[in-house]
Amino acid sequence: MRRTPSRRLFAATLLVASVLAPVTAAPAAAVHPVSGAAVVGHGEDDCPPGGLGPALTARLDRAIEDVRKRAGIPGVAVGLWLPGKGSYVRATGVADKVTREPMTTDGFVRIGSETKTFTVTALLELVDDHRIRLDDPIARYVRGVPNGRRITLRHLAEMRSGLFPYTSDPDFVHALLSDPRRSFTPEETLAYGFRHKNTFEPGARFEYSNSNLVLLGLVVEKVSGRPLTEFLRDRVLRPARLRHTFLPTGPEFPEPHPRGYTDQTLSGAVVDSTDWNPSWAWAAGAMISDMHDLRRWAKILATGELLSPRTQAQRLKTLPTGHPGLGYGLGIFDANGWIGHNGSIPGYETVTVHLPERDATLVIMINTDITSQGQEPSTPLARAITSIVTPDHVYDGAVQPR
Repeated sequence: MRRTPSRRLFAATLLVASVLAPVTAAPAAAVHPVSGAAVVGHGEDDCPPGGLGPALTARLDRAIEDVRKRAGIPGVAVGLWLPGKGSYVRATGVADKVTREPMTTDGFVRIGSETKTFTVTALLELVDDHRIRLDDPIARYVRGVPNGRRITLRHLAEMRSGLFPYTSDPDFVHALLSDPRRSFTPEETLAYGFRHKNTFEPGARFEYSNSNLVLLGLVVEKVSGRPLTEFLRDRVLRPARLRHTFLPTGPEFPEPHPRGYTDQTLSGAVVDSTDWNPSWAWAAGAMISDMHDLRRWAKILATGELLSPRTQAQRLKTLPTGHPGLGYGLGIFDANGWIGHNGSIPGYETVTVHLPERDATLVIMINTDITSQGQEPSTPLARAITSIVTPDHVYDGAVQPR
């Protein structure tokens, strides 16, 4: 029987993860620590060398493996850094379901919507350069945007523009899934959304939409006079010393990387989506990174290292999303104190967050986006981990298309 393509990934609406039942004990996990993992945690904060101790490490191993098995996740890589206590950098499961090669923590992954944090950082650097203002209308920079004279750059970054998400258009979904290796231009993707009426007046409410971030990518290009990939490289990635993070121009994917698995297909069958072209997501979700860089980026993003204090304060002014404990600012969320973003793209999911109160950082990378009990699989992992290490700050929400 032919199944209508699920719109959970492409609908670009807010997902708030439902409450997960308490993590139960599981048999000892088959965990594969990565050679050199200790090096990942050294030299960048005051985490003591070594792990978090055998008891806490065992609890985390069991919790992660329990969620991995229940959610059907092939492979999980987790990095957790708790200054003054230690770190946990481990992987479990497989990177390749065919060869059974074990998952590791040193591979590249597609980071999906975490790309938004980089695009908005680039935009905010132009604000600090006094080349744009957040309350400028998008019509000043991009023609043809429905209600573009009233929608501001701030509305776009806050996900409060009212623009119809192009990823919710059935023709777009069919075009992408019919040929997932094809290349899309930003203008092509936006056209799918612009043919629909706006869903609400600017600023009226929150609606997660990739259309917003594709437009902001075009603004960065127009104002800077440079391709977005170059501006990100020179103004964001190099100053942040992120040597393994980039915006690809096509399906390129450096080695090593785990294989990615998705059920976002026209038939609903599970397939290997590793080499799909992420150009359709561009400034909203096409970037690639690794655990080392994401660990650095989590703190840079939360503390505003690349921005002026005034601009960072505006970025962190979160507004309600409709879910208690989850607020969204300028391309960033606050989930019960954890600042950052998650990412989802066919085959991969990530969570990169920082808890300023404890100076703690959590990075999760998995090689599937297939939902389990209506949740994107990275969410119960983050909740299980934070329930153990920061029970007063449990990660309790995720912003992703579902």
